Amino acid sequence: MDAAPARRAGPPSLLVRMTNPLALAIAGRRWFPLWAVVHHRGRRSGTEYATPIAIVPTTSRDTLLIGLPWGATTNWAQNVLAAGSATLTWKGRDIAVTNPRIVGTEVAVAEARPALRRVVGSGRFPAFLQLDRA
Repeated sequence: MDAAPARRAGPPSLLVRMTNPLALAIAGRRWFPLWAVVHHRGRRSGTEYATPIAIVPTTSRDTLLIGLPWGATTNWAQNVLAAGSATLTWKGRDIAVTNPRIVGTEVAVAEARPALRRVVGSGRFPAFLQLDRA
């Protein structure tokens, strides 16, 4: 018997179609600092995408963390890694980010603001994307 083909990690497509319009409407706004929008290009298609994401504030102004609840193989994260940079719309501003890298929980807990360390270390996120402000 053949094994089932490997599937890419990611949220259920129905969930994305239902929630993306609302998420994009509020993400990146000055009055909603928990969510941002990552602007990236498809690594194969070259298509421009805008994906709502949750920001994990860090103790350093130069570093940003994004939790990856669906894992490190999420398409948008792979696009950012392949490009080596992206733009985030966060708190009403566009921020150029570079040097994307996948990090584990230990690094994320050390970088996260103290109030969020318990959530970051809870095991809800199998990986994090760490980015540097350009």
